[in-house]
Amino acid sequence: MSVKKFFSPDHVPIQRVQFAGLIFDILRLDKIHQGASGNKFFKLKYNFLEAEKNGHIKILTFGGAFSNHIVAIAISAKSCGFKSIGIIRGEEVNNPTLNLAKKNGMELHFINRDDYRLKDNPDFLEDLKKRFDNPFIIPEGGTNEKAIKGTSEIHDFIPHHYNLITACFGTGGTLAGLINGKSDHQKIIGVSVLKGDWVKEELRNLVDQEKENWELSTLYHFGGYAKWKPELIDFIMEFYEKTGIPLDPIYTGKMIYGLMMEWKKDNISSDDHILAIHSGGLQGIAGFNQRFGLDLAEQ
Repeated sequence: MSVKKFFSPDHVPIQRVQFAGLIFDILRLDKIHQGASGNKFFKLKYNFLEAEKNGHIKILTFGGAFSNHIVAIAISAKSCGFKSIGIIRGEEVNNPTLNLAKKNGMELHFINRDDYRLKDNPDFLEDLKKRFDNPFIIPEGGTNEKAIKGTSEIHDFIPHHYNLITACFGTGGTLAGLINGKSDHQKIIGVSVLKGDWVKEELRNLVDQEKENWELSTLYHFGGYAKWKPELIDFIMEFYEKTGIPLDPIYTGKMIYGLMMEWKKDNISSDDHILAIHSGGLQGIAGFNQRFGLDLAEQ
């Protein structure tokens, strides 16, 4: 399948929910594709088109052992006729995420954490190009200028009447695209899954400086990336029970939790036309359940 065809979804469903007294809609990016779903579908589009244009036959990227990005690259590469290489942080392990990546043809290479920190170092990247016969390299998480160009196109699936849009912040590519592509009447609220206010400056460096009416909350990370508390798990399970929509504890669970808390604080009005972006990431739930003995819905 051609890259352009694979990354051109015809439709993204919007689902209305009523939860804990608030009525809002969810853009189900997780429904685009069973494996390479969610925000990754938009972040990878122009990277893959560039790889195809320049005649690359391999895609190389980086990630942790439970990375949504690793799986999305593996499935997308296989679908588009590329070979894929994953540079994985830490010791060699087996889990549902990496098994799915291998099932889709990804060649995995584990490196120690000190070497992994060199993933943006030009000399290190040149060595990887030589070692793996000139692959097209996509950064960890997929965020770069091409990714932000792609995620701005999420607005193609957002009706104009929504005036408040909320999404997760991880590496920032999705949120930056949503901010860059928004109309003047729309406000974007990001919920960071990372601990610390430093993420606000990270986001400012990614967005069009002329864009206004957006904010990034750092209150709902539950301790930091991939950290969680029983309160979050209870919320995710209740949300699934009431709406039938699965959320993951790394990204979307924290985002919807943050939305509800901001509404309860009266920072969000029930009169707003609210759209939450479900960015996918559901494949990671299997590994999360395995690690912690939980039973969160996976799809």
